[in-house]
Amino acid sequence: MTISNNQRRKMKSAARLYAVQALFQMEASNQTVDAIISEFENHRFGEVFEDGEMVEGDIETFRLLMEKAVDNQAAIDQMTDRALVAKWPIGRIDPTWRALFRAAGAELIHKQTPPKVVISEFVAVAEAFSHDGKEPKFVNAVLDHMARAAQPEAF
Repeated sequence: MTISNNQRRKMKSAARLYAVQALFQMEASNQTVDAIISEFENHRFGEVFEDGEMVEGDIETFRLLMEKAVDNQAAIDQMTDRALVAKWPIGRIDPTWRALFRAAGAELIHKQTPPKVVISEFVAVAEAFSHDGKEPKFVNAVLDHMARAAQPEAF
């Protein structure tokens, strides 16, 4: 079966959302990255609910984000800390946003996707988790700062 470019893009977008969820779950449950990856690939990708079906995620993108986020967590957290205001170190922000910044940071340091695409994709993920509509603007500002630190040559 051939996958269209549009379908592949949707699968990569879904993989980013799943990576945020998986990193959040990993932090909350203290599970290993391998256990979380296995759970998501075997049970979450394409899961069917009463109100619809989850999009199949791009496994390669998902694994890359998870492994890079875990392997480079200290560097990504430092990059995030520098993008946050002094009164709000990464340890004080909501775990959802921490997971999002780690997933986005992993993609930024991998340098295979243009920073503007990474920012746009993760702002869309933020919109899915947003309560009052302000979070996506916050996420956009932090990711812009992180992107300039990770890929200054792209700006």
